[in-house]
Amino acid sequence: MVESVFMAELSWPEWQEKIANGAIMFIPLGATEQHGPHLPLNVDVILPTAVCARVARHVGGLVAPTLQYGYKSMPRSGGGQTFPGTTSLDAQTFAHTLRDVIRDMGAHGARRFVVVNGHFENAWPSVEGLDLGLRALRQENITDVTAMRLEYWDFVRRETLDRIFPEGFPGTELEHASLIETSLMLLLRPDLVAQDKIPQEGRANFPPYDIFPAPPGYLRGTGVLADARGARAEIGQWLMDDHVALITAAIVKEFGL
Repeated sequence: MVESVFMAELSWPEWQEKIANGAIMFIPLGATEQHGPHLPLNVDVILPTAVCARVARHVGGLVAPTLQYGYKSMPRSGGGQTFPGTTSLDAQTFAHTLRDVIRDMGAHGARRFVVVNGHFENAWPSVEGLDLGLRALRQENITDVTAMRLEYWDFVRRETLDRIFPEGFPGTELEHASLIETSLMLLLRPDLVAQDKIPQEGRANFPPYDIFPAPPGYLRGTGVLADARGARAEIGQWLMDDHVALITAAIVKEFGL
């Protein structure tokens, strides 16, 4: 038997056997979106996939192929739709894709799911997709499914954030392509980080509303919303350690492992 946590690397009998033994299915939700001039378009694919793989190894889970496209970015959280290369789905398309994945896996025996979001705007469409998937399974009289949905970045200890941001954490929205994501990428894929292209800017300052279309000067021209200078793989390791430990603990608790 292939010893891999990645579903796509298993044969169908291997997947079937692991699921029959109670393996949890992790579904990472990503995006193909601009992340400044120094990071690749697939940051939101790499990060949740890495978190899922590490947690899955702790709990005997399997990681489904990551959803590569996400819901559209808003102006105050990256403004990705205005940048070349950003490729997004409508909310309904995104939700129905997740629904179909859960429905098929459930029909083939999966009974425990952890949906791990890696892109800010995926949050509510993923709630809809999960609800639709569970509803579809109930219509097939499959009623013993348990699912958890989370954003991996919520699983960080306060002392870790204070250590990284002694002057105050700017918030998840402004961390787009900034210190946290750049540090995690330096940990996981330093070959894809162009440190010499990190913008020399501070935090963006947005009003508490969005304007469509965004007026001139409203968006950051680089697509980076806070300061990525000072990013280090060591910081990425602190964050990853928290993500894995805290998510693992939550899964052990909720699934009774």
